[in-house]
Amino acid sequence: MSVKAKKHLGQHFLTDENIARKIVEGLSNTGYRSVIEVGPGMGVLTKYLLEQDITLYLAEIDAESIQYLKDHYSQITDKTFTGDFLKTDFSFVGDGEIAVIGNFPYNISSQILFKILDYKEIIPEMVGMFQKEVAERTAAVPRTKSYGILSVLVQAYYDVTYLFTVHENVFNPPPKVKSGVIRLSRNVKAGLEGHEKLFEKIVKAGFNQRRKKLSNALKTLGIPAVLSGHPFLDKRAEELSVQDFISFTCEWAAAL
Repeated sequence: MSVKAKKHLGQHFLTDENIARKIVEGLSNTGYRSVIEVGPGMGVLTKYLLEQDITLYLAEIDAESIQYLKDHYSQITDKTFTGDFLKTDFSFVGDGEIAVIGNFPYNISSQILFKILDYKEIIPEMVGMFQKEVAERTAAVPRTKSYGILSVLVQAYYDVTYLFTVHENVFNPPPKVKSGVIRLSRNVKAGLEGHEKLFEKIVKAGFNQRRKKLSNALKTLGIPAVLSGHPFLDKRAEELSVQDFISFTCEWAAAL
């Protein structure tokens, strides 16, 4: 018995055991004892996670996959499943922290990353496979085509490491694009406490008109007069580092 991949759920089942093992080995298992796997499917990652000294949870909404996992892995019970990852409130973790891992459905890639950002205080690490373009955007550096909103918002809270690329032919059914595996490790950048919403507005406004200098791209936000001669305003968003955006946000907040 196997699970039929469902297009509306973005399911592409990984079939290469070596790649599955490498993805799981991407977890550091440092500072946390709980891990949640998103979209386990038929358990290609799950089997290796079950070998580790962790408390494992599975976020799966496909009833066929849930039954398959229960039938094939004796350690998995109803309590193992948390439902839809995007709707999870993580109250089951208690006061601890939890890492996230998965071969993520391409159709909700960005939503998964923003969900992780929403719970960054309790998610110290993530290892996941995304569409290669999304993985590259998340890990991108300034002055590159891939560097944008996703890069800055994620890297403000996590160090991003691009681990390796995965070919289409190791999936069933094969996707039409290559995949990339990345690791997020929560960082210690400081300064945004209380200014996260302003930071997000500045980053999004800057990159939404990425060809314009920030003096024009940020006009709609009402740039404080005291910042009118700021050197960053003479640059485009793609020229600023993540730390530049953080520093500029703090100066903006102080001027309000």
